[in-house]
Amino acid sequence: MKARIAWIHGWLLLSPAIILLFAFTHYPAVVTIINSFFSTPRGKRASVFVGPDNYLQLLDDDVFWKVLWNNFLYAIGTVPISIVIAIIMALWVNSKISGRSFARMAYFTPTVLPLIAVANIWMFFYTPGFGLFDQIGELFGLSHHNLLGNPDTVLWAMMVVTIWKESGFFMIFYLAALQTIPPVLREAGAIEGASGWYFFRRITFPLLMPTTLFVMVNATINSFRLIDHIFVMTEGGPDNSSSLLLYYIYETAFKYWDTAYGATLTVVMLALLCVLAIGQFFFLDRKVHYQ
Repeated sequence: MKARIAWIHGWLLLSPAIILLFAFTHYPAVVTIINSFFSTPRGKRASVFVGPDNYLQLLDDDVFWKVLWNNFLYAIGTVPISIVIAIIMALWVNSKISGRSFARMAYFTPTVLPLIAVANIWMFFYTPGFGLFDQIGELFGLSHHNLLGNPDTVLWAMMVVTIWKESGFFMIFYLAALQTIPPVLREAGAIEGASGWYFFRRITFPLLMPTTLFVMVNATINSFRLIDHIFVMTEGGPDNSSSLLLYYIYETAFKYWDTAYGATLTVVMLALLCVLAIGQFFFLDRKVHYQ
């Protein structure tokens, strides 16, 4: 009887979280998948079942393939660099340096800033002629550059903003992981004459692999969902050179009001994220040391 009461009590405690999870995650996902097989309702014209037509349209959509390629470049350019910088910062602020608390706060500060505010800060940096970068460049005789207006540089400029914003956030996870490594391991390495690089490569980094796996999955997801700075700084331009998949979904569903095609794009993005996350777990989990 007591076991049954405890079981009921446990489910009652879990029920609010379960209800919210199904209401705001699973149910919308199922509805989105269903809507991807229907047309967009317009006025008095109700939606009708169109089968795979939306997905066939997607295959012939040049903009979709361009923003998808942009998103892959964006992920490849931001995820590894953010992780490397986060590890370096964590190692630095975990060591015995003067002003360590201030350094930790300084590295973490970009994380707590709203991305809209970050976008406006970096717009000041990038403004041609009047921005901080061009003002500094003038001191060395360099010409002005419109980084946000050039299709060849705009996506890379967006990557810099993301790396600056994300690295401090990931640093916190690595800092916490570093503080769980027993000091006796470093003492043993010092006795054996191991150099700092050898100790990091053979001891520290393998012990950081669970954190690296977690950070990598989250960084990959973030690379597909962070669009606030693109919305403020470039609106996907010029010529969709800085547009990412989620921003294209926003434009399709809310700007052009093609909700059915927007649902189709959303399903594709969710499928890609699932494949990437599962692939990361499959290839990296065998290299992870949990103890």
